[in-house]
Amino acid sequence: MTGYAIYDYPFGQVKIGYEDDLITLIGPVKDQTDVKDRGEKTPLIDQVFQQITEYLAGKRKTFSINYRLSGTPFQERVWHALEKIPYGETRSYKEVAEAIGNPKAVRAIGGANNKNPIMIVVPCHRVLGADGSLTGYAGGIAMKQALVELEKKNK
Repeated sequence: MTGYAIYDYPFGQVKIGYEDDLITLIGPVKDQTDVKDRGEKTPLIDQVFQQITEYLAGKRKTFSINYRLSGTPFQERVWHALEKIPYGETRSYKEVAEAIGNPKAVRAIGGANNKNPIMIVVPCHRVLGADGSLTGYAGGIAMKQALVELEKKNK
């Protein structure tokens, strides 16, 4: 069984998708036409949204969500490296490239981050430019800044 639901949250709308008992998507709603069909809420995705809400309130630092990452082998290596970045810490794109054993793949790390299907839980927001600057984020720079600041404040 597959499905999704769209929830309102502080950054607009978030779409949470699932297949069977695994979450397959947590991402921003970019096309407002999706908002007309908000999907169907289930206990599974309600639980995921509750954890995201707790995280955004500074009450949760880790997630207990079963999810599936689907991408190219390179993307999946990047996403698994992101999972290892501790709450409240950041890494540069270069550090992530080095962590996956491909130090010249700095630009490709950004591309993989942009395709991250499980935002917030797989913390691509914790990856910054070499000079510590905020760079692209699927949820927007304002959201990335808010998440980084939330984690630093609650570390």
